[in-house]
Amino acid sequence: MQKKTDKFLDKIVKKDYNNELEKVLEKKAFDENTKSLLLNILYKIETAYQDYEKVKPEVEEKEDFIQFIIDTIKNHCEDIKIIKLNSKESEMLGTKTFLVEKNKKRIISYPMERKVLYCIAKISKQEKIIKDKYPIINKTLTDLINVGNCISTVEPMRDFNGYSWTTLPEEIESIYHNLIYQNIRILVGEQFLNHWIKNSESIIDYMEDFKEKLEEQYGEKLGEEVLVALNEISVLLAFRYNPKLKNTLQKEKLNVERKLEMLANNQQFVQGMTQEKRKLTKEIKTMDETLNNKDLLQAEYEKRNEFLPLQEKIFSSRILSQMMAKEREEKLKRLEKVNHLLNPQNFLAFKKDLENKEKYLKLLSTEDIDTTIKELVQEFQEKFLNCYQAKIEKAETKQEVMKLIYEIRYYNLLPVSDNEQIYQMQEIEEQREKVERQLLAKAQEVKLIDMFSKAKEIDYAILKNLFRVRVINLENLFIKVTKEKEANSIQLFDGEAFEEKIPIEKLDDKKETLFKVNKKMKIVNL
Repeated sequence: MQKKTDKFLDKIVKKDYNNELEKVLEKKAFDENTKSLLLNILYKIETAYQDYEKVKPEVEEKEDFIQFIIDTIKNHCEDIKIIKLNSKESEMLGTKTFLVEKNKKRIISYPMERKVLYCIAKISKQEKIIKDKYPIINKTLTDLINVGNCISTVEPMRDFNGYSWTTLPEEIESIYHNLIYQNIRILVGEQFLNHWIKNSESIIDYMEDFKEKLEEQYGEKLGEEVLVALNEISVLLAFRYNPKLKNTLQKEKLNVERKLEMLANNQQFVQGMTQEKRKLTKEIKTMDETLNNKDLLQAEYEKRNEFLPLQEKIFSSRILSQMMAKEREEKLKRLEKVNHLLNPQNFLAFKKDLENKEKYLKLLSTEDIDTTIKELVQEFQEKFLNCYQAKIEKAETKQEVMKLIYEIRYYNLLPVSDNEQIYQMQEIEEQREKVERQLLAKAQEVKLIDMFSKAKEIDYAILKNLFRVRVINLENLFIKVTKEKEANSIQLFDGEAFEEKIPIEKLDDKKETLFKVNKKMKIVNL
């Protein structure tokens, strides 16, 4: 990790990242097209990052973001193969657009920069960022966070081109993973999530830290609700979109159901465990006697070989001895587990663990997974907005309130489907509007925004557009209300190239006198 003084110097003396990447690429056996594509990715990120960090408050510093990409190429990518569409090589991708093989440190992709950058982010991810003491979730929530972070890594290049900000839902690998990841990033911060994703320290329980952070900032009850809802979403998203995890979850569901059925009758379970203990103890004793007696070992050797086909026969009593030692070790481990479960306290803990798993796995029995996911995502937005009200209440300065305005604007424009953004979701409209009104009231309280009229309803009808507009710098935004015959409209300007005209509801003559017409006014007072 760089020292603080080194980071300070880096900011004074601008690093030549292009040159640094070129030096890394010199040592790689990539073809020239691949090297050119990687350099172009870096150039586009450098060009776009200033707008990206303006639009999306509290992101990783550009220097750290770019260094991560270079270090990943250096340390995790031995082979990056860019293949042409409809070529012979494309057959290895099948219906996919890319393939990441971590064990080979290899990326295979069509020549699409955003896909290659996604692969670079993906190949660096740890398989496990949550401890085993959180069964089921340790796999599914890890998957959700990792996928969400990969999508977020592509965002500066995907949505920004140096002068505008555009989001195309069809270019996002998973709209739901992205939405939920951005939800939790806003709730607990970019820095915390980055530490969680990149830290390999097994001693740190980030899941516990995450829970504490939620409860500390938003209260114990709401923090717990957010965590439970997040866990449930992670299970269904993994089941729906990750074939490997889907198979794992299906097997685990059957296993848990079978074990709980066994535990339904405590007395019968204890009797079964006791019988297994006696059987294992007897088998281990017999194996010990055989291993310590040459005649018995020879007899066992002949007995096992008698019915084995030629290709499976044991070649010597020495090899049999090794096989039996391994079998004995496995039986000892099973005996230890049986003894553990026969302890009443351990039995209750084992049953509770199974019940915790069942709590999430029973979600897989839903008849319509897609509908259930949609409903859970909607409920999560409601909880998110409840949390955000607490953030607004704590804000005190103009700078803090301005950050929240940018944050809610970014949130409002997140896609929730191929043709719908958050601010268009009717199911959460009432709650979202409540948050926007609260934030505008706070902005007027700290004198960040002046009252535009003498009526709150008119103010909201006009100023809510702060949370919809895709201009980069809201501080440069001017607004003008135009009175027309059929309908009123507002015009938004940023003093540069941006201009947008938005119709607003026709107001009666009395209300129309409450706001200034045809006067261009700056909105933000910074």
